Amino acid sequence: MSGLLALLDDVAGIAKVAAASVDDVIGQAAKAGSKAAGAVIDDAAVTPKYVQGFSADRELPIIWRIARGSMINKLVYLLPAGLALSAFAPWAIPPLLMLGGSYLCFEGAEKVAHVLGWGHGHEDYEGKADTVEDPAHLEEQKAKGAIKTDFILSAEIMTISLAAIPESNFWMEAATLATVAIMITVAVYGSVAIIVKADDVGLAMARARLGLTRAIGRGIVAVMPGFMKLLMIVGTAAMLWVGGEIIVHGAAQLGWHGPENVIYGIAKSISAAVGDASGVVKWFAKAAMNGILGLALGFVLIPIGEKVITPIWRAFAPKAI
Repeated sequence: MSGLLALLDDVAGIAKVAAASVDDVIGQAAKAGSKAAGAVIDDAAVTPKYVQGFSADRELPIIWRIARGSMINKLVYLLPAGLALSAFAPWAIPPLLMLGGSYLCFEGAEKVAHVLGWGHGHEDYEGKADTVEDPAHLEEQKAKGAIKTDFILSAEIMTISLAAIPESNFWMEAATLATVAIMITVAVYGSVAIIVKADDVGLAMARARLGLTRAIGRGIVAVMPGFMKLLMIVGTAAMLWVGGEIIVHGAAQLGWHGPENVIYGIAKSISAAVGDASGVVKWFAKAAMNGILGLALGFVLIPIGEKVITPIWRAFAPKAI
């Protein structure tokens, strides 16, 4: 009996350790995932365009296909690559982060330039798929194009998350990074599914018998176009802010502390004049300056993207599709 009690006590101890480990993994995953907010918001803002023009009954299957491809991107390809980098080439993570940050700045600045009418981005090229007459072929193209775009954003999300995970053993890092991948994929594509079907829900409610339900339904239908525009604006701002912050932080890690010190000094001076809300004001000041820096860098990168990256993309993308 004493041996059985000792065994049960050991099992209870192991269960407590396991529970603590799970808590640690979830906590670290949530913290690491929050660092990738810009790429996550942009992912959620970009994806709904891939179901535009399709019948309502095909929207969720397309989103599910893209979500499944995103999960494969993260868990099958990017997770092992990230762990290999962490184990064998940790020195490569800051430059890769800066490369990803530059991409975010380029994407954000390109969206701003497109709104201002300063040229044409790669989105115009992707839109040419809309001329395809066969709906099944168009759906195939759209899904594959979305998964390719997701791979780039997922690589950025996983790299940022990996850099934010505290140094620990291999299995803890693997579990945390896998949890980040699953949490973010579910959050992004679950949100996209809700956004995409909101119009249908609103239309159904607008036909209900109860007046209040009809009013809410009409309100949902009326609000969604503006909400989509707001989501795109927030996504673009987040890309520029996070991209600029990654560049500044990466430069500091490589030994150039000038931009980080300047931004921190200005934000500190602004927040000192506010008082009680100094913490919030300091955060917004830093985010705004990082965003402005990201926008400036993005504008510099646009000609490179149009003259070098886009022609290469156009040469290889049709083969991938």
